[in-house]
Amino acid sequence: MLRFMTRALGLLLLAGAFAALVADGVRSIAGEAWSVTPLGAAAIWLFPKSFPILQPAVERHLHPWLWDPVLLNLFLAPAFVVLGLLGVLLFAIGLRRRERRKAP
Repeated sequence: MLRFMTRALGLLLLAGAFAALVADGVRSIAGEAWSVTPLGAAAIWLFPKSFPILQPAVERHLHPWLWDPVLLNLFLAPAFVVLGLLGVLLFAIGLRRRERRKAP
């Protein structure tokens, strides 16, 4: 059951990465310049009320350096790259391992 959930979440993230890539491609073609959506902009668009309270929560409950060098750089990365890598990782974790045959 857990394996199924990780594969399903991985596929959803891969679908989101593909949608973000298509949206960035359409915007780049229409604007005649390379345009990518950062993960932070996509997160603000998806979660407008809860995203602004993420920074104080991370700095207060976890550690301040986790926000500034780590999460800020992650939120500046293109959304399709981050979603794609997370999707591939979760899908790979959810794959069934093959049993190795013993040599006679």
